Amino acid sequence: MIILGIDPGTRATGYGLLEQQGNRLLHLDNGAIITRSGSPLAERLLLIYTQLEELILNFQPDAVAVEQVFVAKNAASALKLGHARGIALLTGVKAGLPVAEYTALQVKSAVVGYGRASKLQVQQMTRTLLCLPEIAQEDASDALAVAICHAHSHHLNAKIAIQTNTSGRRR
Repeated sequence: MIILGIDPGTRATGYGLLEQQGNRLLHLDNGAIITRSGSPLAERLLLIYTQLEELILNFQPDAVAVEQVFVAKNAASALKLGHARGIALLTGVKAGLPVAEYTALQVKSAVVGYGRASKLQVQQMTRTLLCLPEIAQEDASDALAVAICHAHSHHLNAKIAIQTNTSGRRR
């Protein structure tokens, strides 16, 4: 299974691609889509969309995992961040892929084993788990961590969904 992890942002949207082969996680690619802060928001969102769409076409992932961002220094920043998240979600759904969302707490717990881990701890563990030669760029590292979280969580989430659907039919 190939997973595209996304850490959305209007200045930099991180992406990380990995392949899950049984219990092994193989790094495929990572990076950040950098937009010009002086550009109109609509143009920045279009750039994020087209670059994510190109990644999906090139790597043919089986799933997309997006971080649920809960950081808002002010209302305007939160709104812009919400736009970037919306683009990430839309791109995955438009490509016909299952899209999962994970909180920072879930990502940190899955990658480090502790929900209040520091950003550096997440970056170091991501490097270790994927056997990277160095720590990835910050946004890319966060996106890889989201993909790792999905790799560790999607089987359990599928079982829960089946149980929920099965128990719902019996009523």
